[in-house]
Parts: sequence; structure tokens; C-alpha cells
Amino acid sequence: MTTPDEPVLGPADLFDLTGLRALVVGGTGVLGGRFSRVLAAGGAEVVVAGRSAERGAEVVDAITAAGGTASFLELDVTSREDARRAAETTRAAGGVDILVLAPGVNDATPFAELTDETWERLLDVNLGSMFRLAQEFAPLLAERPGGTIITVSSASSGPPLSRVLAYGVSKAGVNNLTQYLARELAGQGTRVNAIVPGFFPAEQNRAILSAERVASIENHTAMRRLGSPHELDGALLWLASPRASGFVTGALIRVDGGFSAMTI
Repeated sequence: MTTPDEPVLGPADLFDLTGLRALVVGGTGVLGGRFSRVLAAGGAEVVVAGRSAERGAEVVDAITAAGGTASFLELDVTSREDARRAAETTRAAGGVDILVLAPGVNDATPFAELTDETWERLLDVNLGSMFRLAQEFAPLLAERPGGTIITVSSASSGPPLSRVLAYGVSKAGVNNLTQYLARELAGQGTRVNAIVPGFFPAEQNRAILSAERVASIENHTAMRRLGSPHELDGALLWLASPRASGFVTGALIRVDGGFSAMTI
């Protein structure tokens, strides 16, 4: 039985992002580029943020060719100054409703050979950048009703996987940071959730996805295959829409083909 309190919305209205502004950090990457295009297709005005102006232009061109609205913002996620500048630029351009944090680098160096430099770089890019950006953008999100932060974690966040120690630790930190921010920012009306992808072939993990490792992953995945980037679209749109997920915060949404459900 439906209640008379709220109208029943169809899918087109439930996931309509028209009038909202989205900033996708890591939008020049494979998944981030896809996220940018999906949000634009949902009606959002999208700012693609990343270091590569060339890749940013490719994403922006794809969005505008499809009838969407997008622009590029150069951003070094390891820089506090850049994070602050990005927030100031975004405020001047009209603010932000949806902040997607999808920066990421990986490394397959074995534990015994892992250097301080590599350890610190992965933790800074994958986790430290999210802390800095959330801190700088939280005041902007507080100004917009229904503001949301969507972080991108990984199946490697736990239980721990072989060969990706620093990456796995950084992504475990992303999970904890996401839930901490959900508590911290709920009072200002900002929701914070994570998408936790399973294994999706991308530039950052191609070097460690040997045929043998892919077979091992597929054997440990209930659906017995890797994911395709489009299979994250629904989770992204759901978390981005204040109508579809307005009472969801602090959630870790696993899109992993059942990887996390498998034991012996």
C-alpha cells in the first residue's frame, strides 16, 4: 500500500539530475570518465577534474556531443592548494551538489620490496586526497540541499588481497573515511556513501591482471566473471539522486559480482 505523503515517482523522475552540478575528481580516468558521462546523461552539469587536460577534453567533448553540459578543471589531488583553489573556483561557478571522489593509483610491488615513497604516494593519492577535498568542499555542499559525496573504494579494501598491500590499505581507509564523514556531515544535510567495485579492467590495474590472476578472481566471484564499467551506472545514479537515496548515508555499496560473498 502506498502512503499519501509523497507522490510515487517513475524512474525518469526518480533519477533525474537536471539542475544539479557534479564535480568528478579523477574524471579523466576510465571509471571517472564513465561516471562523468553517466551523470551528464542524467541531466547534471558536470565538471571533469583531473591532471590531464587532453583526457579531460576528450570526456568533455563526449558529453557535449551527446547533448550534455561539461567543463574541465585542472586538479592535482596531492595538493592542498589545488584542492582549495578547486573549491573556490567551483563556488564562483555556482557551487556543487554532487562530489564524486574517484582518484586512484595502484602498484603491484611485493611487501618486502615496497618503498616508503610508493607506500606514501598510494596512501596520499587514494586516501589523503579524499580527506583534503572533502574538507575543502564540505562548506560548499552545506549550501545546497541534498548535497552528496560519493567515494570510490575497492574490493581490495578487505579482506586483504595479495600483491596490492598499499592500495588495499588505502582503500580500507576510504571505507572508514566515508563512514566517518557520513556522521560528521549529516548535520549539514550532506550524505556520504561509497561505491565498492569488484574487478573492472582499467588502466590502473591492467599491469596486475595477468591471465592467471584473472582466472583466480573469476573463480572467487559468484558470477564467475569480471565487471564491465556500465554495471556501476545504476549505483552511481542512485547515490547521486536525492530523491532515490535521500535517506542513505554511510553505506558501502558493493558492486562486485558476489566477490565479497565468497568463502570456501
